[in-house]
Amino acid sequence: MIHFDKFTLDNGLTVIVHQDKSTPIVVMDILYRVGARDEHPDKTGFAHLFEHLMFGGSENIPSYDAPLEKAGGENNAFTNSDVTNYYLTIPRENMETAFWLESDRMLNLAFSDKSLEVQRQVVVEEFKQSYLNQPYGDVWLLLKPLAYTTHPYQWNTIGKEIAHIENATMDDVKDFYGRFYNPNNAIMVLGGNIETDEANELTAKWFGSIPAGPVLERKLHVEPRQTAPRRQSVERDVPAHGIYLAFHMCHRLSADYQATDIISDILSGGTSGRLYRKWVKEKALFTELDAYLTGDLDNGLFIFSGKLSRGIDFEAAEEALWGEMELLKNVLVSHEELEKVKNKMESTMVFGEVSLLNKATNLALFENLSSAGDINHEVEKYRSVTPEQIQRIAREIFTAENSNTLIYKAKHL
Repeated sequence: MIHFDKFTLDNGLTVIVHQDKSTPIVVMDILYRVGARDEHPDKTGFAHLFEHLMFGGSENIPSYDAPLEKAGGENNAFTNSDVTNYYLTIPRENMETAFWLESDRMLNLAFSDKSLEVQRQVVVEEFKQSYLNQPYGDVWLLLKPLAYTTHPYQWNTIGKEIAHIENATMDDVKDFYGRFYNPNNAIMVLGGNIETDEANELTAKWFGSIPAGPVLERKLHVEPRQTAPRRQSVERDVPAHGIYLAFHMCHRLSADYQATDIISDILSGGTSGRLYRKWVKEKALFTELDAYLTGDLDNGLFIFSGKLSRGIDFEAAEEALWGEMELLKNVLVSHEELEKVKNKMESTMVFGEVSLLNKATNLALFENLSSAGDINHEVEKYRSVTPEQIQRIAREIFTAENSNTLIYKAKHL
């Protein structure tokens, strides 16, 4: 059970305080409700670009990292399709430095041509190195638009193409900041050796005068139900053939989400998962094989991804994967196998709560999803999953008409 207090400033900033007196540090996690799905289809990659721009200095603080490091703090951030999250840890005695730094860049991010150009080049280089020049790096650039035709999940966090970032103007960037980087579009979690009254006082002092931004109305295009299989085949200079199957699945708040997640662990829960045990270790059709969820807020994807062993053709690989899906559809998972997976997932979740930073980040994510308190009911939701529910979901999502298959051929094999 994670205990916390919660309050909201007049400008709409939601604040969650989780006290832990056993640690000498304080964690500050600020989640902004903006991700790749909030971008214009012709101007993608902006949420990720902003993750970089936010470290370029604010009006009153030319360098973000220098004063934080001087105070003994560390920081990082991540962006996905749904949110952008910034987090830092700092010794308790210097925690006001964190309030000073984060409030200034929420109110007054410095916009200079030099900063924009520097960060634009950083992101362009990342696009090239991680997605275009990396073996299998463009898989998501291919698989997402194959699976999604309408919803903005059709592009990756890095963006559709380099040109969208290369052509980003100062007006584009300022408009994005003005719409999304506001207190009423943010959740702040404070964790560690901090009292709620103290947190309230410091938050009001540093964030209370920041004006609220526009009230956002998200009118995202809903992805229509897929009614026919889709396939794409590409050839790349990679060491082994790859195969990727993506199936549309439920959204994160669905009552079926936890059961769908358990299916992925039944199939791919490490060396004891069905896929590894049979198709990597025993039959040696694959050198690696995984099943996982994207975990998106809106309807996400259930993914199979594998690298084929030398001499194995794609037909045999696909047959193996569909065979495993048919098994889930036709034979109930045993209570013993299900219990083993549940125990492993529960231990992973409980162990994750040992980290103060993990707790702060998860509180922010659950508050954005529904309510921070729901984090305390997640284990019981997994515990309540039944073999019959798993079978029903497998029958619903693992169908030919709901499949998106990417054949990734190695050029020299």
